[in-house]
Amino acid sequence: MEHNVNVALVVGVSGITGSHLAKELISEKWTTYGLARNPNIELDTLIPVTADLLDKNQLSHALKEASPTHVFITTWMKKESEEDNIKVNGTMVRNLLEILSPKKSVQHVSLVTGLKHYLGPFDEFVKPGTAFETPLREERPRLALPNFYYAQEDEVFAAAARDGFYWNVHRPHTVIGHTVGNLMNMGTTLAVYASICKYTNTPFRWPGSEAQWNGLSDVVDARLLAKQLIWAVKTPEAHNEAFNTANGDVFRWSWLWKQLAAWFEIEYEGYTGLVKPLENEMADKQEIWSKIANEYRLVESNLSKLASAWHTDLDLGRPIEVMTDMTNSRKLGFTEFQSTKESFYDLFEQLREKRIIP
Repeated sequence: MEHNVNVALVVGVSGITGSHLAKELISEKWTTYGLARNPNIELDTLIPVTADLLDKNQLSHALKEASPTHVFITTWMKKESEEDNIKVNGTMVRNLLEILSPKKSVQHVSLVTGLKHYLGPFDEFVKPGTAFETPLREERPRLALPNFYYAQEDEVFAAAARDGFYWNVHRPHTVIGHTVGNLMNMGTTLAVYASICKYTNTPFRWPGSEAQWNGLSDVVDARLLAKQLIWAVKTPEAHNEAFNTANGDVFRWSWLWKQLAAWFEIEYEGYTGLVKPLENEMADKQEIWSKIANEYRLVESNLSKLASAWHTDLDLGRPIEVMTDMTNSRKLGFTEFQSTKESFYDLFEQLREKRIIP
């Protein structure tokens, strides 16, 4: 029963961003619906909505009883080409907002995208020799490239013009937090890789580029991203704006890599002159992970459900340093901060407690 003034619909509730956002909303006493194809999140008061955003009939039926005031879109689907990414991800946002439109309940829509807004889509992702000015700022114009983030934004903007709601776009750097089966999960991927290194007594090898090893970087904790999403909704001056999202500190991987190795009590190897993709390193590790899972009675023995090496390689293999500017949200009053080292350490503790890693 919807009895609160604020009724949230978290789209993609089973992902890193969506699950942490739902938890934060519930802690603030929002009535919270969580939509996913399999919304199997462990939150007692979450109202699960099982639906495929590409199936309008199913989606309409699933949302029949829901009249959200605030919609948070935190999901996307990866296809074989950027053309297909644009078609599918734009359709998902359009279907959702068209189905909600007749209810006339939506006051605000928040869309979570990311730094590919500035760096380019998977097919054109930052080529060597590309000139970029860092930190990345929200006023940077769109690239003259097809990009499914732009398609998602345009669907939100069109629906806002039609239905009269406010909007925000949030562009986090790599999100660190706990979930299983997420397409972009650097923290868990590195935890699994480090666990394999420890078990096999091999060095924790840096897989990325020299620019990433030596350059400045930042990431965002899923808990901080959740706070920014809710802050922007509650702050009228922040409405109809796009915001970068990061922890607030910067680091070099040449420093952080050592810290991660230290947590696992393993030796590390830094940049040695060559990029050594983690996807190649992990390609033949299923048998080893099965042994680890059996020996330590872990809850997931399927390596592919835990590690997303391909996306970690995209982040760590960039030929440029990448960090974001947070001036716009800071000036409007968003002052949350999170230590990046502690983001990883907190995640590792949680993964160990849940028996995801030994």
